[in-house]
Amino acid sequence: MDQSDRELDELVRIARAAAAIVMDVYATPFIVEMKGPGDPVTRADREANALICGALEAAFPGEAILAEESVPAADELAARFGRERVFFVDPLDGTREFADRNGEFAVMIGLAVSGRAALGVVLMPTTGEALAGRAGDGGGFAFLEARDGSRRPLQVSPVASPADATLIVSRSHRPKEIEPLLSRLGISKVVPCGSVGVKIARIATGEVDLYVHGGGGAKLWDSCAPEAVLRGAGGRFTDLTGAPIDYTGPGLKLARGIIASNGVLQDAVVAAARAELG
Repeated sequence: MDQSDRELDELVRIARAAAAIVMDVYATPFIVEMKGPGDPVTRADREANALICGALEAAFPGEAILAEESVPAADELAARFGRERVFFVDPLDGTREFADRNGEFAVMIGLAVSGRAALGVVLMPTTGEALAGRAGDGGGFAFLEARDGSRRPLQVSPVASPADATLIVSRSHRPKEIEPLLSRLGISKVVPCGSVGVKIARIATGEVDLYVHGGGGAKLWDSCAPEAVLRGAGGRFTDLTGAPIDYTGPGLKLARGIIASNGVLQDAVVAAARAELG
């Protein structure tokens, strides 16, 4: 077992501890607050955030951490972005779905190295399934760990024609770019789902083939862990122009959106997105 494998096992352990907190809150009445328009937060977000950050600090002393519920001031944010290794934490991806109690939410911990997603864990608290992956050109891998600790490798679907693909889209924020893309690519199978992490998990398990996000609301902690998992499973993950996601900042927003796929569909979808966006 090399260093990255040990690190990935530690991230799975931390994510499971955070998921236990999330499920404790889920089992009780809880208050939904609003950090801003369309940006809900609960006690589960904050408590899981605190646990993950504390556990990362203990397991990886001195490493940079950027977490959704504890964003530092501008100077410190820039300093953390300047580090070679940065952990990106979304303690509860899909807070709206958590509040709606539909099960479509995830605990996500990702590690970016030199500006690229390297390791990630996406854990679904309601099922206990943890998807973990190491991204790498030729050396990546990904697995699903069940609640009982058993593991199986992840592999994306082989679907090669966009007309045969199943597109997974946001349940609450369907982007305006979707309809023209559906028409241009001939896609007719569309599945709504909450949480970026859950969407990407379903591509990594081969249940669906493609996800497109138009940009605007997503942040780097929404993409780092899912990207590492998906690339480890053989998929691809870029912005709408086909460029890799840059985790070096200076901002946290994914301004140029996401195209995530089983890999073989990526070039066709990127070409269609470029044509639609001009």
